[in-house]
Amino acid sequence: MEIQSPDNAAVLEAHGISKQVSSPEGSLTILSDVSFRICAGESVAVVGPSGAGKSTLLALLAGLDLPTMGHVTLNGANLGELDEDGRARLRADNVGFVFQSFHLVPSLNALENVMLPLELAGAANAREASHAIIDEVGLSDRWRHYPAQLSGGEKQRVAIARAFATEPAVLFADEPTGNLDARTGANIMELMFELNRTSSTTLILVTHNVLLAERCSRILSLDAGLLVSDRAVAA
Repeated sequence: MEIQSPDNAAVLEAHGISKQVSSPEGSLTILSDVSFRICAGESVAVVGPSGAGKSTLLALLAGLDLPTMGHVTLNGANLGELDEDGRARLRADNVGFVFQSFHLVPSLNALENVMLPLELAGAANAREASHAIIDEVGLSDRWRHYPAQLSGGEKQRVAIARAFATEPAVLFADEPTGNLDARTGANIMELMFELNRTSSTTLILVTHNVLLAERCSRILSLDAGLLVSDRAVAA
């Protein structure tokens, strides 16, 4: 179900998306009429105060949830026109995730964690490809180790390797350095930006870190569910 995008084509589009949820006080608006277009290969930071709607936006863009109004297109596919299985297949072919809490499988070693999405996709060279990207993220001597034997930075490197292993069209990173010390976090982000530069993967980064956001090519600013700014970052 992977759909190829030509250079400079929109890999991700939000078309007037809004999200309301029910609460004891009545309907609560999380996002309101958000629209933007992201091209292949961009690095985009999503910033804003707590409660601004950043994580909700990420979930809608990835098809983990559906908007109350509007729609999202991922590589030309309207997520609202797909059922849950269809969205899952589209994610498997086109999307990678990196979270602050790593989400590694504890019973699998580092290499096996990276191999998992490739094996699920039926890749014939899963082990060889996983070894290559484990080397690329600097863990060539740690691939046999299980998550409990790895430091926080090493776990995040494994998570990044797993996310990039399938060469996704879009990588969503939700506060990927939130559980790391400043030095380790800086090293992890350097790795992510380097992989973004050397691949065609589009990076969508949710962060509270202003300096980190400024390293992206573009910044989307949310406040109280509204997209209040969409600006390019000077090179």
